[in-house]
Amino acid sequence: MPEPLPTPDEMAQADRAAVALGHPVAELMENAGRAVARAVRARFAPCRTLVLCGPGNNGGDGYAAARLLDLWGWPVRVAALAPPRGPAVAVAARWRGPVVPFTPAETARCPLVIDAVFGAGLARDLDPAVAEVLRAAPRLVAVDVPSGLDGATGQPRGFAPRAVLTVTFFRRKPGHLLLPGRTLCGETVLADIGIPAAALDGVAPRTWRNTPALWRLPAPGVADHKYTRGHVTILGGAEMTGAARLAAAAARRAGAGMVTIAATGGGEGVAATYRAGDPGVLVSAAPLAALLEDRRRATWLCGPGLGAPAGAALATLLAAGRCVVADADALTACAGAPERLRGAAVITPHEGEFARLFGTAGPHRLAAARAAAAATGVVVVLKGADSIIAAPDGRAAITDNAPPWLATAGTGDVLAGVVAALLGQGMPAWQAACAAAWLHGEAARQFGPGLIAEDLPACLPSAIAAAIGSPAPGHEPV
Repeated sequence: MPEPLPTPDEMAQADRAAVALGHPVAELMENAGRAVARAVRARFAPCRTLVLCGPGNNGGDGYAAARLLDLWGWPVRVAALAPPRGPAVAVAARWRGPVVPFTPAETARCPLVIDAVFGAGLARDLDPAVAEVLRAAPRLVAVDVPSGLDGATGQPRGFAPRAVLTVTFFRRKPGHLLLPGRTLCGETVLADIGIPAAALDGVAPRTWRNTPALWRLPAPGVADHKYTRGHVTILGGAEMTGAARLAAAAARRAGAGMVTIAATGGGEGVAATYRAGDPGVLVSAAPLAALLEDRRRATWLCGPGLGAPAGAALATLLAAGRCVVADADALTACAGAPERLRGAAVITPHEGEFARLFGTAGPHRLAAARAAAAATGVVVVLKGADSIIAAPDGRAAITDNAPPWLATAGTGDVLAGVVAALLGQGMPAWQAACAAAWLHGEAARQFGPGLIAEDLPACLPSAIAAAIGSPAPGHEPV
């Protein structure tokens, strides 16, 4: 099933719904504490452990975890920021072990510290005194999120410690996937604490983790042929010819039935350069207007390596009502005038291109991507290690499978080609962009370190196989 990512406010609604469905808060705290204790016991040898407890429900989870670890023979102490309140009072009353001052010195003398001070819904910057206590931890396990981390944005509220392990409950929040939250959380364990799935029925989160459960790749039918699988046309520039060639290779590997590179402004000399590439790629030097007469050329990629002609070409394609992926130079041509993108299907800006179009995304990248999509009516892929795919209707997905070696020149051209191929095969724009981002990351993961952009297209078939759950090519079971 698709994995929703409720915000802290939405998670609070789900918690209230769980109580209404017959799951008291104290019961959920006990279950959460048990999940934390089990995760700690599974990963660490018994050692002197300090549990830092806040006054609210997150602290209640910490008291429950401390009690269980103590029962299992761990030397555990508790340090309370403030007296417990609300449902945490009853859970805290069951702790009979030692209580020590909430100070950096106490934190520093324990090899393992469990941070149960504040959860993902902290609505203010972390107090500097609390930050000093957390900063002193030699090794930290976080309950829900490291205290100070905003569960909605993945940004620290003043300060958030780096955990080696985070145990969260029921559903991840956006801050578990968005950077720097993902790295601050360390290993993230999602635990079932008894909240029923129905608790989200009235919440309807609009953000999801980008996985193959969120979309379905097009499957060719036995009667399909090269035209029914989509004809993708890529506008090719005269100088940076490699960009269009990378996009074309990716579009072919991602299932497009035909791919043409249109060397529309460079004449036969530039067309000859493209013809020296992969033999399965069609190349045309015909004018753009002539190519648009063929209605089978429904899907276009405009921008990679195109240079100055990108602005005029984009306007022509949009006026003709074509399905357009706008990237690179097409985005640069619209700097300061994002309304010129209206009518495109998908745009794929990196942080710099996004800033030139819409202004700096800032720390709230998810909200910025949503606002850009709503303003233009276009699906926005805000690229990065935590790529965000936002639809004009408010849906958004966060991609967390991109390895660091994907950060190399030309990989964005490959991504744009995959988006175009999936659109050409009939996928709706948001789903096509989500699928392309995931396949892009999976292909890079499968190749491993040392990746360059030219390596990615050949890895796409195995990434597609992983997405649909079939054996990779060449590895079919006997």
